[in-house]
Amino acid sequence: MSAHDQSRGESEAPRRPDYVLLVAAGMLLVVGLNMVYSASFVVAHNNPVYASDSYFLMRQLSAAGIGLVALLLIANFDYHGWKRLALPLLIVTIGLLLATIASPLGYESNGAQRWLRLGPFPSVQTTEIAKLALVIYFATWLSSRRERLGSFRNGAIPFGIVLTVVCGLIMVQPDLGSVVVIVGFSLALFFIGGARLYQLALGVIAGLGILSLLVVTAGYRMRRLAGFLSPDADPLGVGWHVIQSNIALGSGGWFGLGLGASRQKFYYLPGAHTDAIFAVIGEELGLIGNLATILLFAVLAWRGFRITVLAPDTFGALLAAGITIWFSLQALVNIGGLTALIPFTGIPLPFVSYGGSSLVVTMASVGLMLNISRQLKERRSSAVNQAVIAAGAEA
Repeated sequence: MSAHDQSRGESEAPRRPDYVLLVAAGMLLVVGLNMVYSASFVVAHNNPVYASDSYFLMRQLSAAGIGLVALLLIANFDYHGWKRLALPLLIVTIGLLLATIASPLGYESNGAQRWLRLGPFPSVQTTEIAKLALVIYFATWLSSRRERLGSFRNGAIPFGIVLTVVCGLIMVQPDLGSVVVIVGFSLALFFIGGARLYQLALGVIAGLGILSLLVVTAGYRMRRLAGFLSPDADPLGVGWHVIQSNIALGSGGWFGLGLGASRQKFYYLPGAHTDAIFAVIGEELGLIGNLATILLFAVLAWRGFRITVLAPDTFGALLAAGITIWFSLQALVNIGGLTALIPFTGIPLPFVSYGGSSLVVTMASVGLMLNISRQLKERRSSAVNQAVIAAGAEA
């Protein structure tokens, strides 16, 4: 009997999916659809190219429909099947990243070349596909070589090569925010998968060193850092985004100005319906609205880590952990930038910000977690616990 069959045999018939996780994701989606319309109708109304106040809402609804189909299909597809697809998916993803930056299919917007035209899909952000592809690939790769991860030759070096290739292609676009998120959840998976603590420490040190180099060698990143440290020094330049975001969040008070009543979305706040949508939530729905949004992400993280802890095998645990850390870290980077806790970098708020590629991929990832949740074990001595214990012992 194979390990997979034995694992399946030890558990009862498939359970119901984690409805708490599904409800939290659904509520974030509803918040996002409402706020995308509220934050975007000014731009859509004033630009004749869009021809409708609801232009961005309708596109987001279309993406939500595609995402719902993907969620339902993947939720009913045994997650073990992704092991066979991990390497082909990674290769296709690398090809898409190359096509984005080095083919006529890729196109530039606002100084970044992050989008690809693929047939009926005129705007595919390949970085979003890369996030899910890397979670699946690293979960497959790490779960198959736990005993060999202690050596640099069989663990850190091949892991670092794959991560460097993907992140290097993304940095060419450039998209530093996504690279930070990808490196963050990848290093976490590397440790959970069985790497030694000193390997993780070296990875963190190397990552911080590369991040510092990327910042100091790019003038616009240095200016953005200066705007974060002292926004009032140049309020009409590099400090503009931080100041306008703070005005939006501060104007909302406890309960907000009311849905649709934001003033900052009238061309004061850059990217009001995309990367800065959390600030519009604060302005229109107040601190209560912001806290409710954060609470939904906290519930999503709680259920995700619960699935991780109770997963029936190491592969399932790593998949759930990777997706949960990805969502949580991306939300923290987005919200931290808009609240001036960290330097701002353009990255969408999962489920909430406008962006079809991000929404479809995140909903598909929820479907994957729902499938894992249908096969959970009751006992606490699960795969991820054993992996963390083994990693601690080796460290």
